[in-house]
Amino acid sequence: MAESIYPGIDDERQDDEGKPEGKEMSFFEHLEELRWRIVRMLIGIVIGTIVCWIFIDFLVDGVLLRPVTHLNATLTQGQQPMHLQNLKPFGQLFLYMEVAIVGGGILSLPNLLYQLWAFIAPGLMPKERKYVRSIVFFSTFCFLAGVVFAYFVMLPYALQFFAGFGSTTIQNNIAVNEYMSFVVSVLLAAGVVFELPMVSWFLSKIGILKPEFMRRYRRHSIVAIFLIAAALTPGTDPVSQILLAIPLVVLYEVSILVSVWAWKGRRKNESPAQ
Repeated sequence: MAESIYPGIDDERQDDEGKPEGKEMSFFEHLEELRWRIVRMLIGIVIGTIVCWIFIDFLVDGVLLRPVTHLNATLTQGQQPMHLQNLKPFGQLFLYMEVAIVGGGILSLPNLLYQLWAFIAPGLMPKERKYVRSIVFFSTFCFLAGVVFAYFVMLPYALQFFAGFGSTTIQNNIAVNEYMSFVVSVLLAAGVVFELPMVSWFLSKIGILKPEFMRRYRRHSIVAIFLIAAALTPGTDPVSQILLAIPLVVLYEVSILVSVWAWKGRRKNESPAQ
């Protein structure tokens, strides 16, 4: 039997999709594989959405609306309560559906990342493909860590800023879909930016990114970080932007250390062959 041109990956294709081992895929076969990867991603999202719909009342009342209820219960002098209101017919129905779909996407994140990397892996070197499962695990961990940070740190401070800013004559009556859009945007933005160390590790492992490069352009990166934070946070709230920019600066410094660690391991693996 011919040796596989994609060790490990072709074995998976043969098991899952019946591809002959060692056969190089044509352009249309790559498209077919991409189609099935997308189908598996969508199946994972649908399953995650169904699970989230089962617990939709808890997700809406106990998770997403909890920052507002906690804020209204702990108001200090000079702060106004925030009142959420539905302004559209069937607004709550569509809101619940949106929450279930977004929650389903987050719940199926490991499957999404695995299908993505499994499609990309054949184009990588064998020593690079062995990190796919580790990348999926740590990418999921970093994303969820960003979501947790945004929920317990960014959102409370941002809502306190909203409640204490402006005239007390103006009531804070906010459309619930605008509030949900703000919350989901902050959570997803924080999850994405917390992927920076993982991206740094992978690029360093394959030799694209070097810690010297990151140190040389540190000042430029800090400016870019604040611009990115301003673009990722909805509206013009400076508190949310700063709360997102500060951990991103810290993550950049952590990424430099991760890159150094990755290059040490890379050099250690290459030294016996030299």
